[in-house]
Amino acid sequence: QGKFTLLRDTRTDGSFLVHHFLSFYLRAGCKVCFVALLQSFSHYNIVAQKLGVSLSAAKERGQLVFLEGLKSCLDLLFGEEEEQSGQPSPLQFISESDSNLKALFDFVRTSLTPTGSDSWKGLVLLVDDLSVLLSLGATPVAVLDFVHYCRVVVCSQLKGNVVVLVHSNVDSEDEENELVVNSLCHHSDLILWVEGLATGFCKDVHGQMKIIRRVSLELAAEQDHVQIYQYKIQDKNVTFFARGLSAAVL
Repeated sequence: QGKFTLLRDTRTDGSFLVHHFLSFYLRAGCKVCFVALLQSFSHYNIVAQKLGVSLSAAKERGQLVFLEGLKSCLDLLFGEEEEQSGQPSPLQFISESDSNLKALFDFVRTSLTPTGSDSWKGLVLLVDDLSVLLSLGATPVAVLDFVHYCRVVVCSQLKGNVVVLVHSNVDSEDEENELVVNSLCHHSDLILWVEGLATGFCKDVHGQMKIIRRVSLELAAEQDHVQIYQYKIQDKNVTFFARGLSAAVL
């Protein structure tokens, strides 16, 4: 509890980690606020059903608060967004000259602030994917401020967890995105860095994951713990193995 986990992908798609954490926390009885900016609700629901979780049922019982970013963006751009209970849209910054993300933060805080009848085993904020906010016009400072305030409220005050996915590419010319990624790396308790194979495509090895436990955040003199595994994504799970020890090699 109280941890910030960064999911980072380079030259590959790390969304399988988002699906894992979403189904994992729902099965564990946690309340999840899911800011989904990359895919529709039906997409996440179909994948979750393969993993044995119903997002529709979780929404009905109040365990899952789902922000469908694609739909909200279209509604805002075409003027069809209706203010609910007098509150502005969480993505209101798209239609305003000021790109602060206060409305999005207020949505997260309201969604996860416990009421008297709540009996959830934990609180979780899940964001997929933070890089989209930059594409929608938010500044790097606004995005980093949003993450900072979410960490303060969710991790420190509510003793919950924050899991965020960002795309990164060291060779790209997107300096704003790399600034956000590098800043988040310095503040994360755990980094799961998924990378495509440098040698290209392989049907038996889909990529490698670097697991970085940030021990140096708590103990200044300690080195971070780094483990590297390769993986293969299957229909309903992911197989991990040491580098060079895939079934195809052995």
